[in-house]
Amino acid sequence: MWTSKHLETNTIHGGKTSQGEFGPLSTPIYQTSTFVFDSVEQGAERFAGEAQGHIYSRLGNPTVDELEARMALLEGTEAAAAFGSGMGAVSAAVLGLLKQGDHLVTSHRLYGCTFALFNHQLPAFGIEVSFVDLSDERAVRAAIKPNTKVIYGETPINPCLSVIDLDLIAIIAKSANITTIIDNTFMSPVLQQPAKHGIDIILHSATKFLNGHGDVVAGILCGKKDIIDQIKMTTRKDMGAIISPHDAWLIIRGLKTLHLRVERHNQNALAVASYLQDHPMIKKVDYPGLASHSGYKLLGKQMHGGGGVLAFELNGSFDQAVAFMNQLQMCKRAVSLGDAETLIQHPASMTHSTYEPEELAAAGIPQTLVRLAAGLEHVDDIIADIEQALVSAKKHAKSAA
Repeated sequence: MWTSKHLETNTIHGGKTSQGEFGPLSTPIYQTSTFVFDSVEQGAERFAGEAQGHIYSRLGNPTVDELEARMALLEGTEAAAAFGSGMGAVSAAVLGLLKQGDHLVTSHRLYGCTFALFNHQLPAFGIEVSFVDLSDERAVRAAIKPNTKVIYGETPINPCLSVIDLDLIAIIAKSANITTIIDNTFMSPVLQQPAKHGIDIILHSATKFLNGHGDVVAGILCGKKDIIDQIKMTTRKDMGAIISPHDAWLIIRGLKTLHLRVERHNQNALAVASYLQDHPMIKKVDYPGLASHSGYKLLGKQMHGGGGVLAFELNGSFDQAVAFMNQLQMCKRAVSLGDAETLIQHPASMTHSTYEPEELAAAGIPQTLVRLAAGLEHVDDIIADIEQALVSAKKHAKSAA
């Protein structure tokens, strides 16, 4: 398997495990549920782990293998495991590493479904969860108990774009023999590689930047081979959140343009954030690429850019925020990110609707907060659409008064 020291090259050439019988340039799609054994003995050896080879696509598939090899290379880890969704990856990771009586420390701000899993489902299995500010060293150290087994976080955090110092989290965790999991979806390997900072498991919703075309739902875990193998042979195998060969192929195809796309997403998001921070109708802009953001100090050290997602609060009411979003014409009202189209959503009523009102307040997610995932359009068109919608929202406020 040929590899380069340059990520741009590895997104195209890295991880190729086979050219196939006929030497195709594009990765073959092994659209099969099962694999034929030459003999009963060979089948028995494969099931016993005594011989290499595929058995059944829930356990492994050549197309999926290539995606996993490529993602491990891009994230700088020993291995990777692909899943049928980002939440499939989250669930497999935490349930594969935690058991009844264990303790998880996580962020007080999380993607809504991850929060629901941790806040409602894990306690039902006898797993204790503490929600803290992972950017606060004292809070993290104070939350750790003798039974703490995992620290889980996102950086930047969905939806408010807070940034966690990965080096600090890794140091704290390693001193207490705790496994770390970081969701790297918002950055992608182009802008951030958590393994270089001592993180054990890196998680992606591959639906987003990795695929980049809004036509796949998938998840990825990258990490040390022993941990990834454990998850593959327990929670992924037995709970079945497997990715299809065709979806794996679509992500492999998307990865070929990952570096170029992320670069453009990043440029557009920075331009939009810079425009909004001086706008009279905007109360606050959350974007790590702005010097005013608390995470800006980690640019260059941990991140190579602010990313393609920003959040901003309207200087007005919830009704104004709704009026603003409903007036947008080119920007699409949809959850997700990393697509060619600019997507915009209202966290409190959409992605983070699993939070109770008091939980939203504690997490710092106001009713006027909007999250925007900058697309690949010309940035002037994105800004023009936002401006006309803000003007309309201002008129709405005057008419309502």
